[in-house]
Amino acid sequence: MDFLQEKILDNSVQNLLIVSGTILLVVLFQKLLAHSLASFIYLFISRRWKIFDQQKFSRMFFKPLSWFLIITVCLAALSRLTYPGAWELKIYKITFYEILEKAGVIIFIYSFFRLLFSVIDFVSLILAHRAKLTVDKTDDQLVVFFRDFLKAILAIVGVLLVLKAGFNQNIGNLLTGLSIVGAALALSARESLENLIASFIIFFDKPFFVGDLVRVNAVTGTVERIGLRSTRIRTADKTLVTVPNKQMVDSIVDNWSMRTNLRVEIKLEIGHQSKPESAQRLIEKIKAFLGKQSAISSSAVFMLDYSKTGATLTIEYFTAIIPAPAFNLLKQQVNLELMRLVSEEEITLASPNSITIVQPNAPDAPRQRPIL
Repeated sequence: MDFLQEKILDNSVQNLLIVSGTILLVVLFQKLLAHSLASFIYLFISRRWKIFDQQKFSRMFFKPLSWFLIITVCLAALSRLTYPGAWELKIYKITFYEILEKAGVIIFIYSFFRLLFSVIDFVSLILAHRAKLTVDKTDDQLVVFFRDFLKAILAIVGVLLVLKAGFNQNIGNLLTGLSIVGAALALSARESLENLIASFIIFFDKPFFVGDLVRVNAVTGTVERIGLRSTRIRTADKTLVTVPNKQMVDSIVDNWSMRTNLRVEIKLEIGHQSKPESAQRLIEKIKAFLGKQSAISSSAVFMLDYSKTGATLTIEYFTAIIPAPAFNLLKQQVNLELMRLVSEEEITLASPNSITIVQPNAPDAPRQRPIL
């Protein structure tokens, strides 16, 4: 067994075999180790939260957990070896050993924070599931907002740790310098800062929530996501429009989802050829028809205007908040009934280009004489 004690690159063959064997086993069985560890963690989590199946949980944590295991085991195994003296060289006054050491630390920090991002996603999914069980939509918006906010904070902390551990930078001095640089960047990136502040205003003021149908700046659609910088709206054309949060705060936002009723207004222009008795019967029949519709909560039919082109019959009715297909079907039924009633009463609708000529009743009516 003297062969195992021989030195290769300042390390015994035994240590080289142990380290290489350990790394090889982890690489070969990384999937098995990751799935086993994920299943072990799932046993504790499933006792409290049963909204995830094991396959979905493993799929969420498999990649970041497997990479974290491989990197952790490889760094721990390589730490048993002695750095070869033959590799003593410098690159820009930095030894190759320091480069390898700092690179290992940076890779470990990256894999660790990637795993933390998966944990945040997992917790946010649990909280989002609980939020859906409540009537209030504030908690739904709160989960998405703080998920993105925590990820941003975690990314900043990760960058600071990389600068500290990987590049030996003083974080205190770095934060002081960053505060000055941040003030200058805040002035140059004023719009981005305004959008960030606007996202907090949207969260606390609650003018709309995710899933609401809104109209802002000639854009109408359903709010899909409220981020730290912008709000994404899915339009009726199935396109995704990104609106900066500052515009969502400064502009007039019409939240159609917060309507208490849906309103429909119809105007019928009745010509002078129609008889007043027919118009009165038409009004009474329209009132009776609208009153029989269970989907219509209230209605009104009035002749509010009379001009040289004819009379204007205004029909107004309100419905409860119903789905768009049902609302359109109700409007169609009302319009068809209006067509039938107008035809039944022989009502003549006024044409926009019609001209009314008033003639004297008797053929021998006196004509007006000119003054001069």
